Amino acid sequence: MMFNAILLNKNDDGSTNAKLAQLSETDLPADGDVTVRIDYSTVNFKDGLAITGRSPVVRKWPMVPGIDGAGTVIASSHPAWKPGDAFILNGWGVGETHMGCLAQQAKLKGDWLVPLPAGMSARSAMAIGTAGYTAMLCVMALQEQGVAKEAGEVLVTGASGGVGSVAVAILSGLGYRVIASTGKLDEADYLKSLGAAEVIDRAELSAPGKPLQKERWAGVVDSVGSHTLANALAQTRYLGTVAACGLAQGMDLPTSVAPFILRGVKLIGIDSVMAPRPRRIAAWQRLAAELDTGKLEKMTGEIDLAAALHKAQDILAGKVRGRLVVDVNR
Repeated sequence: MMFNAILLNKNDDGSTNAKLAQLSETDLPADGDVTVRIDYSTVNFKDGLAITGRSPVVRKWPMVPGIDGAGTVIASSHPAWKPGDAFILNGWGVGETHMGCLAQQAKLKGDWLVPLPAGMSARSAMAIGTAGYTAMLCVMALQEQGVAKEAGEVLVTGASGGVGSVAVAILSGLGYRVIASTGKLDEADYLKSLGAAEVIDRAELSAPGKPLQKERWAGVVDSVGSHTLANALAQTRYLGTVAACGLAQGMDLPTSVAPFILRGVKLIGIDSVMAPRPRRIAAWQRLAAELDTGKLEKMTGEIDLAAALHKAQDILAGKVRGRLVVDVNR
């Protein structure tokens, strides 16, 4: 039986060729032990890089992109999974070194999958996706480091993006006063509808600044990096915590040790790709319990598989608000 997928190939000049194609199960990786039907996927920043070839994230060719997927098990030789089980997949190099989920079928490793929480649909899981799951890992890190809602304001950078939108919704739902930083001030009403108490221009944080500045933030969720992260650190209050999970502005960190040794600021790195399974399950259970589904719908758009090819450019250009769900079966 044939199924639809986005297929990436490398051209002779090193560029990426991305197209909608039909594949069969024999095209799928031999090292997977669970064959699944994908109901929904999503387009993340990394998927945008893979589809456009803007960054060498794909390391095996040909490749099906899609670092996220949710659906149902068709067949399994893994002891934890049986036909009919509902699952979520995030990361593990899928869409980079192992064929991914922007397709109607995939063959994955059972150790990579987590169960779909009770009461959560596959569509909602992909509306959350790696971006939202990463946001929850950030929130968990802040709380584990003692950032309570009474401690003061929490800054979310890149707030109109996927990670930022979900972080704003989660933190505000937990009672934190959230300040949203964005380059899209016309999205202020959207961010306030998700729970932001205040919206600031990203220009306040994106230029070079002093290594120590006026203390403001009890905690920070940063998906931007570079000068934005450096300024966030410089403005974090004594014993505050910054959770860093992205590099939209750059991979550099032009700062000094001053925030760390003079204010005891903690910088916590958040990795969602290789996070251990128990922590993934904990994050997804919290998302099911704590993320307002009404707010989730406000930040979610839906497209078909073919449209994902075009939206890849938009997500890299910062033209996509919130989350994009891909219905791979239409």
